[in-house]
Amino acid sequence: MRPVQFDHRKYAATPAIAKPDRRWPDRRLEQAPLFASVDLRDGNQALERPMSVEQKLRFFDLLVGIGLTEIEVGFPSASRPDFEFTRRLIDEGRIPDHVTIQVLTQAREDLIRRTFEALDGVRRAIVHVYNSTSPAQREQVFGLDRDGVRTIAENGARWVRNVAREYPDTEWTFQYSPESYSATEPDYAVTVVDAVNAIWRPDRGQRVIINLPATVEVATPNVFADQIEWFCDHVAMREHFALSLHTHNDRGTGVAAAELGLLAGADRLEGTLFGNGERTGNMDLVTIAMNLYSQGIDPSIDLSDMERIEGIYTECTALPVHPRHPWAGALVYTAFSGSHQDAIGKGMSHQQQHGGPWQVPYLPIDPRDLGREYEAVVRINSQSGKGGVAYVMERDHGITLPRWLAVEFARAVQAEAEATGAEVDSRSIRSLFDRMYLHTTEGWQLQGYRLNRQGSQVEIDVQLAQDGVVQRLTERADGVVSALVAALERRYGIAAEVVEFDEHALEHSTGARALAAVALAVDGRRVAGVAIAEDSAGAAVQAVLTAVARSGIVAVDPDTNTAAVAASR
Repeated sequence: MRPVQFDHRKYAATPAIAKPDRRWPDRRLEQAPLFASVDLRDGNQALERPMSVEQKLRFFDLLVGIGLTEIEVGFPSASRPDFEFTRRLIDEGRIPDHVTIQVLTQAREDLIRRTFEALDGVRRAIVHVYNSTSPAQREQVFGLDRDGVRTIAENGARWVRNVAREYPDTEWTFQYSPESYSATEPDYAVTVVDAVNAIWRPDRGQRVIINLPATVEVATPNVFADQIEWFCDHVAMREHFALSLHTHNDRGTGVAAAELGLLAGADRLEGTLFGNGERTGNMDLVTIAMNLYSQGIDPSIDLSDMERIEGIYTECTALPVHPRHPWAGALVYTAFSGSHQDAIGKGMSHQQQHGGPWQVPYLPIDPRDLGREYEAVVRINSQSGKGGVAYVMERDHGITLPRWLAVEFARAVQAEAEATGAEVDSRSIRSLFDRMYLHTTEGWQLQGYRLNRQGSQVEIDVQLAQDGVVQRLTERADGVVSALVAALERRYGIAAEVVEFDEHALEHSTGARALAAVALAVDGRRVAGVAIAEDSAGAAVQAVLTAVARSGIVAVDPDTNTAAVAASR
């Protein structure tokens, strides 16, 4: 038997910061940060098959199209395809004036020079230099102490500054990342960043971004927020540079860490669409942007055509978007549960009638904001109930079911779903409804009728046809349905009692079509019928006739004037 290796004792908890003066828990987000996409670099390097230049061009156009203004396009000093892609963007004039591209480089002079060569002629760019600062990296990778790793950062900053002077026609922004910041001692991270800024001098006008990466997510989001707030409280020149965050999702809380980091003082976030990136991925730009949107904050990113965004993403990365992905997944606005469907249907109706801020149960936003149709909101399977079935009938077919009929019909739909073990789509639901309630055998199809109202009484003259012979039913009673039921009993001996009856117009206009639904007790058996006609009286008459037909009486014998009963009864 394989020995057990699952032993928590081999791990140590990440140290927390003693910070009794933390302020971020009392803050709230009121505006979107500056979003920067790293899909074409961080996301691309995580793909099993990296994107081609043509795919990257298409992806770049997508990012620009949804409103991203800072886009990291690659690591041109380390990758020929990235170098060629960067050159094509510049040489072919593909970068809009309002968009700034960003490139990554290690803190080595030869790589930095190659990076600037890739950017030659660009109007505006961010050069992002990094080196790792965590104890594990210092000791195990570099074999250097604190001073030695700080020197790497300082040298990188000088090379970036000096080489940039050789390209005076470009507006340069310098970005520095102490990689693995979340695993670095906070005081040491501040020391390194202060040393870099002392060379770049953002206080004298040089545009600088300091990026603090959770390269590997090692603690709960609140610990990361404490690290960010502590950094802001202790770093020099804080008011002169933009503070950026680059979180990963190793603990599944990359978005949460980024949100709390914003509360703690960050200005900018780097991430990828749908969270693609190394290991479990980067911070998801789609999720965090929609989180803001759902709170009434303009996220500055237009995600209204989500299907198109997902399509380009999938084609370029060969990665799927999970159907339960927050906000964007194909099933996130779909309810199969009966109680959820009932609440959604009632909430949608209330929203349409009263307006106001969106407050529909189980739908944190209006799916149409992302280009999703309401057809996907309520879908029917064996877990669904009357509310969902009624909602689909009204939404897709304009038929409002009375509660008693919705209960009865839902049982039939559920039986259908249980028999097939699959979802029952809208078309199948309507087909089942027509077979059960609207279909009428030949002998009970209404040929015509006349009404004569005399005070509180109604006299009816109903015509049926069987084998070409017209059968007339006449009677007087308090209403159309009561008169017809009495006529059926007097003419054919059919003892029927009205148990339920509902009618309503299907369209609010002159000559609107009407729907009537009736439940009868015929010889102790409950049967229902539904009819749609040009007027309510015609619908009521046919609904009764259809219900009678469903009781097993299938035709009228013109010779004997008696009802013929189905052999199956």
